[in-house]
Amino acid sequence: MKKDILPRQLRAARALIDWTREDLANASGLTVRTLARIESSQTTPRPATLDALAAALETAGIEFIAQNGGGPGVRLARRLDGN
Repeated sequence: MKKDILPRQLRAARALIDWTREDLANASGLTVRTLARIESSQTTPRPATLDALAAALETAGIEFIAQNGGGPGVRLARRLDGN
């Protein structure tokens, strides 16, 4: 499933889970250079690249928030134990 993820959402998501670019690159199968170019808006990622990024971050506990009047964002997903 394609997700529209903004560069600032990637940076915010990494900050929430205390991941470096290298951590996200490793988890998503991308290079650090590619990730840096995406986060700095130097390139527009392919749908498959967005899917890989979303999958890696969602597996790590990130939930993407769609633009719903307040703008797109990220948050830590609610865990089943309520924390």
